[in-house]
Amino acid sequence: MQRIVIFGATSGIAEATAREFAKTGASFFLVGRNAQALGNIAADLKVRGAASVETRSGDLSLLDTLPTLCQEALSSLGGIDVALIAHGTLPAQQTSTWNARNTLEFLQENVSSQVALMSELRLIFMAQGHGSLVILSSVAGDRGRPSNYIYGSAKALLSTLGEGMALELAPLGIKVLVVKPGFVDTKMTAAFKKGALWASASDVGTLIFSAIRSGKSGVLYAPRFWQLIMLIIKFAPSFLVRRM
Repeated sequence: MQRIVIFGATSGIAEATAREFAKTGASFFLVGRNAQALGNIAADLKVRGAASVETRSGDLSLLDTLPTLCQEALSSLGGIDVALIAHGTLPAQQTSTWNARNTLEFLQENVSSQVALMSELRLIFMAQGHGSLVILSSVAGDRGRPSNYIYGSAKALLSTLGEGMALELAPLGIKVLVVKPGFVDTKMTAAFKKGALWASASDVGTLIFSAIRSGKSGVLYAPRFWQLIMLIIKFAPSFLVRRM
């Protein structure tokens, strides 16, 4: 039985991943802003086979509370086998670059608490001698583009930090997986026009679950065809990228 903590547990991808683990009889500690949504997810996971589900609602941007929250999860579960950091926002580019304050507030929401949690969980896993840390990033962090470079810059920082931690902790038997989804149909992207490159949250959750179960560390593009797409975009000439 695996013991799993999820930060940002009400996100579509996090919920889909949790459903896969529930089928294996896992135990959960779920953290998110919306207590009612957390309760609904907890009930659903129990029906699907979860051994136990604890929930905590709160604001993850309150950095001083995060060490205590991680210790609560550790104590509640009796250890942590998998930690998924999945919270974040997706504002319009125009909003996040309206002024310096908006940009910094966005980066605070999408970088600071994620980095703080990565640091806390790194220490927990090192003390345990095992564990899998999973960070939900994005293909948007692979190259700056006019349409989303603020969002992309936040994801680039998380990706680089996660990839470095994966190399650092590999000799200790600790896995760090940076997940880079492409276009995913979730509540956060409900207003976007969908096309052939879009995936469901369920499909991405299944990929994440399979990667964790197989012991994968490093980077996971989800779906995997995004690895080739982003390789092309990385090396595309600037005059083409300006149109993206």
